[in-house]
Amino acid sequence: MSPARQHAVPEPTELDELTVFAASLARVPWFAGVGEELTAGERRDVLDYLAALGVAPAQVVVVRDWRAAEAITRDPSWNTAWWDAEERSRLALLDRARRRWDEHPLMTALTRVTDAATQVTLGTASTAAARSGVADPALARVAAGAATQAAYQAALARVASAGEAHPFAIKYRLFAAGRWLLGLVGASFHVF
Repeated sequence: MSPARQHAVPEPTELDELTVFAASLARVPWFAGVGEELTAGERRDVLDYLAALGVAPAQVVVVRDWRAAEAITRDPSWNTAWWDAEERSRLALLDRARRRWDEHPLMTALTRVTDAATQVTLGTASTAAARSGVADPALARVAAGAATQAAYQAALARVASAGEAHPFAIKYRLFAAGRWLLGLVGASFHVF
């Protein structure tokens, strides 16, 4: 065997890259953009995300404050089509990832991402809400849960080699820009 082959470094896999992704979550400006007008790029991302899920809202609505965000999360006319489309996508990606990777290393890598997101999102959600005069631990937990889910979904899309146009990759970009995707109420998709 040649000396060059003895010292060859294996190419990192998507599973290896999730370790780097998990470490990067502490540098994400979680909730820093909530309440602000969407940029043209963010609005395009929201529409692309919904189109990729097969959900077409009548309008995208920007939520302006934490209490309004809370009201959206509790709205009884919440449209489950968005949630159902995400769940179908998650299950399809998980099936695809399981065909590529052994169960234990796959779940270990995904858990690492979820743990890293959980460690940072609750504090940042609480801080962001408190800066707006809202000290509500339950609301902060809901926001942190949504952010953690977005990180998990993005990680799952990565290990399934779904690409940057996948709705979970797009969703994570929006969260990483400081947004919180609240959901579909009636025919309107609400973004904080």
